[in-house]
Amino acid sequence: MATIKEKIEELKDKHSNALLGGGLDKTEAQHKLNKMTARERLHFLFDQGFYDEIFTFVKNGESSFEINEDLSGDGVITGLGAVNGRLVYTSSQDFTVMGGSVGGRHAWKVCQMMQMALKNGAPFISFNDSGGARIQEGIHSLNGYGEIFYHNTLLSGVVPQISIIAGPCAGGAAYSPALTDFIIMVDKIGKMFIAGPHVIKEATGEVISAEELGGAYAQATHSGNIHFIARDDADAIEITQRLLSYLPSNNTEEPPMIGPGDLTIFEDETLNTIIPDDPREPYDMYDVLYRIFDPNSIMEIQKHFAPNMIVAFARLNGKVVGIVANQPIEKFGAIDIDASDKSSRFIRFCNAFNIPIISFVDVPGFLPGVEQEFGGIIRHGAKMLFSFSATTVPKISIIIRKAYGGAYLAMGAKSLGADRVAAWPSAEIAVMGAEGAVSVIFKDEIKNSEDPKTKRAELIDQYRQQFASPYPAAAIGMIDTILEPKKTRQYLSIALESLKNKRELRPMKKHGLIPL
Repeated sequence: MATIKEKIEELKDKHSNALLGGGLDKTEAQHKLNKMTARERLHFLFDQGFYDEIFTFVKNGESSFEINEDLSGDGVITGLGAVNGRLVYTSSQDFTVMGGSVGGRHAWKVCQMMQMALKNGAPFISFNDSGGARIQEGIHSLNGYGEIFYHNTLLSGVVPQISIIAGPCAGGAAYSPALTDFIIMVDKIGKMFIAGPHVIKEATGEVISAEELGGAYAQATHSGNIHFIARDDADAIEITQRLLSYLPSNNTEEPPMIGPGDLTIFEDETLNTIIPDDPREPYDMYDVLYRIFDPNSIMEIQKHFAPNMIVAFARLNGKVVGIVANQPIEKFGAIDIDASDKSSRFIRFCNAFNIPIISFVDVPGFLPGVEQEFGGIIRHGAKMLFSFSATTVPKISIIIRKAYGGAYLAMGAKSLGADRVAAWPSAEIAVMGAEGAVSVIFKDEIKNSEDPKTKRAELIDQYRQQFASPYPAAAIGMIDTILEPKKTRQYLSIALESLKNKRELRPMKKHGLIPL
């Protein structure tokens, strides 16, 4: 009979073998591709590199075919640790073990971590680096994917979920990241698509490379599936750590606070002259935002997708807020289908995790065009109206310049439940722009005048002075105040502080029916 000492030595041997994953040769292959191994990623993620690995000795389950490979950990490392001092649960697919393919036990391990994250109210982070379904396990793999998707949905809106695409993520495997809150992809390394280039060529005859189809920039700019592009694994982990610093651990907590929370109020004279006198001249909204929020605190989300809409996390006096802002240097800030989807998703995330929303409005309208109409701009634009209306966290809007029609409402108007609304003197609040309004209202008068061009210009100027200003809206309480731009931080600081105990009850229901 083996002694306890011998059993301990056996444990050490088995543990050492498990830590080797698929072997040194496969580890070296990962490194040659500029990729970390599954455990190296966790070492860099967690504070002091320490994490508690769980289910180290789990191996593969049923298989329809003989598998000669020793599946240590069944192709995924699972555990928990601290990031910025707060508990986080994780799974990290191990490409050195059968290509990180997902079998029954593999999926079970991932779901166990997700259940623990749910029970303990902590974020869940997944590193995706997998060849996809483990064909040898057939329906067990298929069932495993289904259970992962189900748990992604259970966690949604309860704890933050972040996916890092650090290798291939194809076919059904792509749907788990798509169900999470944020996706970070490693440039030139991560790939994400449902049908790869070979399948597409066979099915449609289209020829495209894997990078062009599912690489980081393709997914960030065309589809908007991912939120951040990372240079390498280390950069992806740093983005994850920074992102977590803005998020509460779960939906019952407030976002992390930095500093004592004292109101640091300063006036920036540049804001008084930052908006061009010509309403047709664009400017960069970031020139406004950087002068209002805490230094170096803005973290933009989906930078490469729908750039005409800015969504970002920031801090004001150390408190986390969500920013939704039109970007006039892109499509003049008009809202299109992609901008609607981008902002709606962000608004709903902020609402789920108790993050106040501050809107900066300079919007000439929804983007016109046949492509937009046939693409469903009505349905997509309605998502913004729904999202803002359904949101119960503090909502503050600052009208910078144009605030026209339904697009203004979609940016968080008073009538959609905004708690505080202020306008700069440059604000133009109207059903539509002066040019369009004059063309409709005074069509015959312009047509019958001796000099239609001059008459139209005169009427546009009159309309703009009478209607396209903040004062008519202030007169009926659509806005709370007209604000000298340099005092914007002061206004926001006081408004946010006054809303910190906001409670808003809504009718009981399972959930609203957003126009998807």
